[in-house]
Amino acid sequence: MLVIENILLALNSLVANKMRALLTMLGIMIGSGSVIAIMTVGDSITNSVTTSMQSMGANNITVGLQQKSTEDEVTENGMKFQGGVIGRSMSAEDYITDEMLDNLLAEYSDNIDEISLSESVGSGTAEDGKLYANVNVTGGNLGYMNTADLTLLAGRSLSQADQEKGKKVAVVPDYLVNNLFDGDTSAALGQTIEVTLNHNFYTYYIVGVYKYSASSAGFSSDSTQDVSTDVYIPLETAKQQNHNSNGYSQFTIVTSTDTDSTEFLEKVENFFEQYYAKNENYQISAYSMESMISSMTDMLSTISLAIAIIAGISLLVGGIGVMNIMLVSITERTREIGTRKALGATNGSIRLQFIMESVVICLIGGFIGIVLGITLGAVAAGFMGYAASPSVTGIFFSVSFSILIGIFFGYYPANKAAKMNPIEALRYE
Repeated sequence: MLVIENILLALNSLVANKMRALLTMLGIMIGSGSVIAIMTVGDSITNSVTTSMQSMGANNITVGLQQKSTEDEVTENGMKFQGGVIGRSMSAEDYITDEMLDNLLAEYSDNIDEISLSESVGSGTAEDGKLYANVNVTGGNLGYMNTADLTLLAGRSLSQADQEKGKKVAVVPDYLVNNLFDGDTSAALGQTIEVTLNHNFYTYYIVGVYKYSASSAGFSSDSTQDVSTDVYIPLETAKQQNHNSNGYSQFTIVTSTDTDSTEFLEKVENFFEQYYAKNENYQISAYSMESMISSMTDMLSTISLAIAIIAGISLLVGGIGVMNIMLVSITERTREIGTRKALGATNGSIRLQFIMESVVICLIGGFIGIVLGITLGAVAAGFMGYAASPSVTGIFFSVSFSILIGIFFGYYPANKAAKMNPIEALRYE
């Protein structure tokens, strides 16, 4: 009950001195608002990046070949130098082979949903007279096409027969169809496209049309022809056109939903150790999208927190302002304090009254700062192109810190008021 009475007294005091109270709260408002705005923008960026990376496959493990570093070299005078990577091109013995992948799949069939293999043929242009579209031609196996998550608008995806026979078929984006076939996806099916890649000419038959991710923004062929889009062909076709009879330098594993990709990553590296332990030039290196997401999230959160702490220094400045105004208030209300003590108020009740007044000032300033911070953070995140994500941690931090500031900076003035001699206080003019 005493707490509620003290809160009401504090509110009456603030109403009686509106301008002074507002100026006192200003530092708390700026500090809280800055912290909330910064953490809101930081969380918005973090959530956007995390969502984007998860859409690429949080359970994916990318495995690739990495050149080994040479041993430390010791000079005649005893100085050690770290050797660099070996400047040697890959030989046929260095590549990851189909046999290795089959053995991996056989040993860990319960943990692996797909093995995604791809090979880039190059970037060039698909032309039809004066019409053209810039393209990146990529060969992919069935696993690669499944993980690409394409939305087919017409036709079909690449089949097993396409892969085995190395057919010259392609799945093209609706963007290319807009440029070369006047947007008619049905008419494009079965047609051929002439693609120039690295001064070589290739012909592909269109078997499918997928939705290009940026097409929803709306465009005309005149303004967007310089954008490069992806054309997908069978992996075997890509290897033939690249004259690649070797294996692979990189592939991606899509793990099953109940597999911990971080733990499985170590098993994959250990599995390939039997093949590359004696290889003097190359070793297997693997990383998971999940670990990348975790590292990225930790890094962005740390940066946001560091900036927020710097901004939070203004809360301390605001706290000093609260202490200053409370000292002035106590001086102005010396006779009130003396009267209360003469009527039997204890030192504890006097101390609690002024601490509560300090806390109320900080809380009101903190809540106003939270509203301003969320608003500014949302505007800033929207301006940067990210979905606004108010920081719950920042709000909790600001409210808690506001209470602590009110108690910390209000205690000294409150304690000074509590120790006043009632007789001297009543004599104060």
